[in-house]
Amino acid sequence: VQLQASGGGVVQAGESLRLSCAASGRTLRGVATGWFRQVPGKEREFVAAFSRTGGYTYYSDSVKGRFTISRDNAKNTVYLQMNSLKPEDTAVYYCVADSSIITSSLRNEIAWNYWGQGTQVTVSS
Repeated sequence: VQLQASGGGVVQAGESLRLSCAASGRTLRGVATGWFRQVPGKEREFVAAFSRTGGYTYYSDSVKGRFTISRDNAKNTVYLQMNSLKPEDTAVYYCVADSSIITSSLRNEIAWNYWGQGTQVTVSS
């Protein structure tokens, strides 16, 4: 699976952005998908994910209620709608995918096999 993330940019606190992750090489049906983020000098942080069935979503406590993960199977694309952005949301955002990951490992970055190239999100105060 090849993943291409886009949609990052510079916004002010309180504004919104929508990230997209277009997949190629295989359908995302039956594939877990998600987003991680990383600030320079820190470890990658889990943000949100769909289970392999696509029926369940998971969020980190820091974004729950503000971010929404969604996907369009017809377009083979995953989205991350980010509302009420805060300066602490500033990071490089990576989309991920994996066809065999188990639910209990979704928050573990080493469990994901496929990574996009990352897109920068900067939130100014």
